[in-house]
Amino acid sequence: MGISASQVKELREKTGAGMMDCKAALEAAGGAMEGAVKHLREKGLATAAKRAGRVAAEGMVVARRVSAGEGILLELNCETDFVAKTPQFSELADQLASVLDGCEKLDGESDAGSIGFEGMELPGGTSVADTIAERIASMGESVVPRRVARLAPGDGQGVIGSYIHAGGRIGVLVEAATPASGEAVGEVEALLRDVAMQVAAASPRFTRREDVPETELEKEKEIYRGQAAQSGKPEHVVEKIVAGKIEKFYSEACLVEQEYIRDSSLTVRQLVEEASKKVGAPIEVTRFVRLGLGEASGEA
Repeated sequence: MGISASQVKELREKTGAGMMDCKAALEAAGGAMEGAVKHLREKGLATAAKRAGRVAAEGMVVARRVSAGEGILLELNCETDFVAKTPQFSELADQLASVLDGCEKLDGESDAGSIGFEGMELPGGTSVADTIAERIASMGESVVPRRVARLAPGDGQGVIGSYIHAGGRIGVLVEAATPASGEAVGEVEALLRDVAMQVAAASPRFTRREDVPETELEKEKEIYRGQAAQSGKPEHVVEKIVAGKIEKFYSEACLVEQEYIRDSSLTVRQLVEEASKKVGAPIEVTRFVRLGLGEASGEA
């Protein structure tokens, strides 16, 4: 029997497999859709190990808010933007992120391999590794969980905000310590989503100036001293110039010191202070995680 283009299209949308693979599977299954899906899985599982070794530089970052006091990020990589945009890949990313719910050994950002992510199990007992192998079989591409993150001060102790930017190319979690409760929690969540958008757009390296390592601060000061000294100015003037440049460094590198992207008359610290007064409870942004697709690892 002849295989129509609409059948190939339907199978491709259902599995994410290549067009020629879909046509061959339908032909092998006599046009039966479920049989074709089964054929693709069986054929693909035999070569999944080979595909897993391919370079996977595309993909997406997904965020999962388990509760007001727990948030998850997962960076899942694949080989092409085409597969990354399929519903099957998005569903897989969401499914795998749920495995991290309540994962107490994960605090902050981590490489997926270092926490044994692929050995963890989904509801029903299937391992992450087996689930990925099946999807590699149907999608025909390497699929690699790269980085994971979890912030969890606990409900009643703090609140988590999250934000996904550019269709999953950047994911952010922001944690704040606050005793806010009831309806106020929702207002804090909205605030932290705005702060998470700030993190996505402005790429701060630290949360507060107190978080900057002393060694890095001294390195910056030495650079500024060297620049100022070349002008021949007296030492006391040089030190004033250095102090001013360090303040500028803080305003660019530290989240709460940054100019708020939606209102340049405010810093992020002032934004949080205004929100704190509004909800009637103290709010302190304590840390954040920003995962950019394909970027080098780094935790704030």
